[in-house]
Amino acid sequence: MSLLPRKGLLAIAAVVDVALNARDRPVSAKALAARHGLPPRHLEPVLQALVHDGILRGVRGPHGGYALARERDHIGIDEIVRVAATVRDEDDDVAASPLIADVVSPAVAEAERAFSGALSRINVDDLARRVESGDEHPSSAEIDFTI
Repeated sequence: MSLLPRKGLLAIAAVVDVALNARDRPVSAKALAARHGLPPRHLEPVLQALVHDGILRGVRGPHGGYALARERDHIGIDEIVRVAATVRDEDDDVAASPLIADVVSPAVAEAERAFSGALSRINVDDLARRVESGDEHPSSAEIDFTI
């Protein structure tokens, strides 16, 4: 079970994919979606949010697509996750109740802050280097998730 929502994982994968593949020219949304087994319409709102927040740069035209807006070692995974969380789905509504508002949400928010602190120690360059070195599946022992 992942602690990150699927949209957060997809956003991270998209940014790392762009970091690896947008060297000569931007990566199209269609190519990104195909590599990740998604319809382009599903990924596009996340990509647009990443552009809006300055993580990716949108390039228009027939050979357009997405490129990194900053150096990959200056893009934190926690930042990508925060941006992805701003993209709403139709099924994002949670029933409003005093229990959720007064107890559950504050407790989860505290845990999310701790988790975000751990994510802030990882950047796109860290993940891209793992792929480039052929170590796509590092053991959890290699990553310090101490909170």
